[in-house]
This record gives sequence, C-alpha cells and structure tokens, in this order.
Amino acid sequence: MFYNQLKTVLLLGLLSALVLGVGSLFGQSGLTTALVLVLGMNLVSYFWSHKIVLMMYQAKPMKPTDHPWLHSMIKDLCQKAGLPLPKLYLIPSEQPNAFATGRNPKNGVVACTAGILKLLSREELKGVLGHELCHIKNRDILVGTIAATIAGVISYIGNMVQWGAMFGGNRDERGGGLLQLLVLGILTPLLAMLLQMAISRSREYLADESGAKLLKDGKPLASALLKLESSTRHIPMRLGNQATAALFIANPFSGRQVLSWLSTHPPIPERVKRLNSLKF
Repeated sequence: MFYNQLKTVLLLGLLSALVLGVGSLFGQSGLTTALVLVLGMNLVSYFWSHKIVLMMYQAKPMKPTDHPWLHSMIKDLCQKAGLPLPKLYLIPSEQPNAFATGRNPKNGVVACTAGILKLLSREELKGVLGHELCHIKNRDILVGTIAATIAGVISYIGNMVQWGAMFGGNRDERGGGLLQLLVLGILTPLLAMLLQMAISRSREYLADESGAKLLKDGKPLASALLKLESSTRHIPMRLGNQATAALFIANPFSGRQVLSWLSTHPPIPERVKRLNSLKF
C-alpha cells in the first residue's frame, strides 16, 4: 500500500515539474493564466462532477426496500472501514460494472449496474464494493482532480507553445527554434496525459489492495475482476462516454481500447495476480 501511495506522489511530482518547466517558456503571466483557467474548470468538476456523471448514466437512487441485502452489505463494509454510508445508485445497464464518486467520504456515492447485481455472487460483489469504498476513503476523486488540473495546465500551455511557434515564435537566428517549439508543444501534453493515466492506474492498484485488506481476503475481488473482464468486452456500455472510464472498476469501453498503455486501468490479469498474492 505504501508503494502505491509513494508512486502517486512521485507521479504528481513529475507532473508538477513538467508544468513548471513548460510554464517557464511563457514566464509568470503565462503560467498564472493557465493555472487560473484550468483550476476554475476543475473546481467546478470537483464539486458537481458526481451529479453530472450520475445523470450521464441515468442512475437512480436505490431505496432500502429495492435491494435490502445490498444495503445491509454496504452498511457492514462501511462500519469496518470507518466510513459514513454512501448513497447507493442503480445504473440501468446490463454491462456488469460499478463506480464510486463524491468529493469526500461525507458525499460518497456508489453506483452499480443492473448487470453486476446479476452476474456476481454476493462474496464477489462484496469485494467490488470494498474496492469502491476504498476509493472514497483514499480520496481518489481529490487526487484525480489535482492530476487533471496539473495535466490541464500543461495541455493549455502546450497549445500556447504550438500557436506561438506557428505565428511568430523563434523565426530568427535560432534556426531550429520553430521546430523545437512545435515538438515541445505536442510532446508535453502527451507526456502529461500518460502521467495522469499512470496515476489513475496506481490508484486502482491501491483500491484493490485496500479493499482486499478490508475483507481480509483478495480472492473475492480477484474472481469478480475476471468475470468483469470478460463481460465488459462482450456487453457494450451504451450510456456515458470514454471520458468517465476511469471512474469504473473495469473499463466500460475496453472493447474500444486500442493501446493498453493508453488505458486508465491496469491490466486485469496483473490486478488478479497481485490480489491472489496478498497475505493477511
């Protein structure tokens, strides 16, 4: 668990170093402008994104009478984790999946698809819910928002670099300056995106491990992930879009994924291997 936390800190540090390096090309004013604009957008996202995402997936609140066993299960897990009860939502999709959101434990939300309630055994579902509750406990929405803010600043400055190179930047005695600016403007946002995805994958590993420790058993979640890997590829998610993929326990659009290193999720076989190797 310490390794995954350290990895997140190091990746955020690399993102921060990258934004300072690229921002220095435009001086203090360019960096400040980018920071203010992107921070404003991400603050809005931080406070209201959970409502937007629930609307995108047509999620409806689950009443205690809808699935009493599920409410009982999550209440038991919250007591073990020392968390307040999150709000439970049902997504009308046959694809088995689930996600957690909410800016802090007091505003926690756990959403399950209709498909996951049908596919998984109760022990497997408990493993999934433990994973999602640990996302809330580990404040992964906050971490993701910080990463998105920094990556957004880099992308914004990268665009400024590209436009500056094409319309008046370094055409004089430097010779190769124009080409260098164009390359920098293209590569730095790409690097920022890759670092942001690496942070997302690191938080998935952390939630896997934290959830397994909550249950004192990694096998239910490992078994659930294997079922989810197969089902998410064959049962399409017809709601939402790729931008929200990182929220889910398994990439709901994995059938459209071309390059694994561009994925917001670690490979499920690797996650299963790590879960099965945990000792309690």
